[in-house]
Amino acid sequence: MNNEISFFLLCFTSFITLMNPLGIMPVFLTMTGQLEQKERTRTALKAVIVAFFSLVLFAFSGQVLFNFFGISVNSFRVVGGIIFFMMGYDMLQARLTKIKINKSEINEYVDDISVTPLAIPMICGPGAITNAIVLMEDAINLKSKAILIGTMLMICIIIFLVLWGATRITKLLGKTGNKILMRLMGLIVMVIAVEFFFSGLKPILIDILRSV
Repeated sequence: MNNEISFFLLCFTSFITLMNPLGIMPVFLTMTGQLEQKERTRTALKAVIVAFFSLVLFAFSGQVLFNFFGISVNSFRVVGGIIFFMMGYDMLQARLTKIKINKSEINEYVDDISVTPLAIPMICGPGAITNAIVLMEDAINLKSKAILIGTMLMICIIIFLVLWGATRITKLLGKTGNKILMRLMGLIVMVIAVEFFFSGLKPILIDILRSV
């Protein structure tokens, strides 16, 4: 029983740190500023559902898929860093709030941002994917695997609740407040992007130099 509790605590603390619900919230606010409450909620729900099933998929077959396609986690970090940087640059220019979304295009817009970049790589990022793969290998029995899947579901529910509550903040901030928040978070996202990029690039370069 103690081993199961310890494994649960390990899963919970590692995923809540890596997935960082409070860090996702400002990006979600800026990207959904033009949407109504119903569409924001639908965007958040779809994002966490996609992220959860992506984590489950990688947990059970991630290592096999990575080996089959010759993909490394470091390469995933590099690509994630590039995506983050481009998104952060647009936020820094306050471009996202200038997007005018027609009613006929709302469903398409929600589908686009809920999968990328919200679900992947914001919620289900390289760190979370790596963590899921490693912890699944450490889950030695069926009960441990159930604890891991249950913990991932719990974290996704927490993220949804945070994003759902964050939609109220948009009304309080107003247009000017949203633009200020967007520029500040854009700068932070770009810094995170640089960290992601070089944390993935460094091991790749080391491997290249070793092979020379």
